[in-house]
Amino acid sequence: MKKLTLAVAATVLMASPVFAGDAAAGKGKSMMCSACHGVAGISAIPSYPNLAGQKEAYLAKQLKEFKSGKRNDPTMKGMVASLSPTDMADLAAYYASLK
Repeated sequence: MKKLTLAVAATVLMASPVFAGDAAAGKGKSMMCSACHGVAGISAIPSYPNLAGQKEAYLAKQLKEFKSGKRNDPTMKGMVASLSPTDMADLAAYYASLK
């Protein structure tokens, strides 16, 4: 029972908005993203995904996986190379905030 309680508590804490990035800061950091993903997160190029309205946790996870190499894309690997964990959280919050 204790393991189940700890697992539930960990899940709730991880889903908590306390871990959310700063959307306003993310907007300021989104310039290089906009070249492929569009100024408002809607790409004009079919091969690049739309980011606007995606879930924040999903976007943050994808950025971390590109940086770690778990997801392999040469373009994205270069784009995320200089991003800090805070930068990634802020960008995720910004794009999640868009409609």
